[in-house]
Amino acid sequence: MLGINNIIRYKKLPLLFILLSIVLYFLFAYDLLRTDTSKLTFLYSGLFVCAYVLIKTTGFHFRFLVFASLLFRLVFLLAIPNLSQDFYRFIWDGHLLLSGLNPYLSTPNTLMENGLLTDFPNKAELFSKMGELSASNFSNYPPINQWCFALANLFPGKSILSSVIGLRLIIISADLGTLYYGKKLLEKLRMPANRIFWYILNPFIIIELTGNLHFEGVMVFFLVLSLYFLSCNRKIISAIVIALSISVKLIPLMFLPLFFKWFKKQNGKLDFAILGKYYAIVGTTLFVVFIPFISAEFISNYSETIGLWFGNFEFNASVYYLLREVGYAITGYNEIAMISKILPIISVLIILGLTFLKKNDTLQALASSMLLALSCYLFLSTTVHPWYITTLMALCIFTNYKFPLVWSFIIVLSYFAYANPDYKENLWIILLQYLVVFTAFILELIKKKTLIKPI
Repeated sequence: MLGINNIIRYKKLPLLFILLSIVLYFLFAYDLLRTDTSKLTFLYSGLFVCAYVLIKTTGFHFRFLVFASLLFRLVFLLAIPNLSQDFYRFIWDGHLLLSGLNPYLSTPNTLMENGLLTDFPNKAELFSKMGELSASNFSNYPPINQWCFALANLFPGKSILSSVIGLRLIIISADLGTLYYGKKLLEKLRMPANRIFWYILNPFIIIELTGNLHFEGVMVFFLVLSLYFLSCNRKIISAIVIALSISVKLIPLMFLPLFFKWFKKQNGKLDFAILGKYYAIVGTTLFVVFIPFISAEFISNYSETIGLWFGNFEFNASVYYLLREVGYAITGYNEIAMISKILPIISVLIILGLTFLKKNDTLQALASSMLLALSCYLFLSTTVHPWYITTLMALCIFTNYKFPLVWSFIIVLSYFAYANPDYKENLWIILLQYLVVFTAFILELIKKKTLIKPI
């Protein structure tokens, strides 16, 4: 193991890039408006260059890179997120839960209009800054996410910043868990353990999770942990943990069919008893997690909100935007109501194809199918916020796909919409982003012999 003196002596270039990264992350966290696209692009690009050089020049010295990844995250500790306002709703929901109120039963607008909140910290500021879209809709965050919001509000102090620090420490802890179990999983797969740093040190991951407080990182931790237990043949705990991942964000629900060919007997035939038991444990765990909130009103509100997010909103889409233009040309109207019903059906068919036509009997093959399923889902979605590709970034570490790395860099272009007062997107910029992404994606699909082999 290199000592401190040796690190200083032989790692001068990496240390220089650590210092430069700290400066860039500091400017990003404390001196950036999301409307300043030039500065945003410069800082983001500079951080990617620094991360690449840092990883390459250290020779993947593990402890050195762990230290750097933690240090970069701590730079954001006292910063209020500047690229997303979702955290105001997180804090709001957390306070509701601590007040004994079900966060799924009332919109913030209703609670404020009826004066139903007493002794509610910072309610006026939280309400005004979460935005009208969030304030007028029911919460769509699953239960484990809600408990994380409540836990963050227990951090000492009653300011918004104290809650932000609480949220941030939870997300950093999840990233460290992903680092630990991701490394162990890579070792079990006999893949280079240092691949985990393409996720942990990726500026996109640091900015969107630690910086902007998106809980995809917590979902990824549980997903990676579930895959690790699956690789250890600990099926019961794997099922429980993937249910926890779903209880943070619903996205892993789409992965469940892909486990169909995983459970086999010694003669190679599917073991339907074990498969059924696995799914039953997942379902039971989800029921236990959701039961404190379940009511007829909850089911109605939650399904309504999920439906709105999937069928009424548009942002940074690819295939959907092309179909929308076709709809305009034919009918003269935005046909989102019809298109948003067709595209999910196509996503389901793709997932079923990956389930029954692809061998998912090794962990690398399973992770590849998960990545392909989620990629196609995002390509067909009406809304693709930057943090949605976090799971792709995590899964690609265990496969031979690299296009999520490309997407994690180029997706910064989606933030250019915020430079406009009405958040109007420049479709030429969206086209540029997806030309790069689809080119990288298609080139990797063509190289079929490398789909599940280590890089």
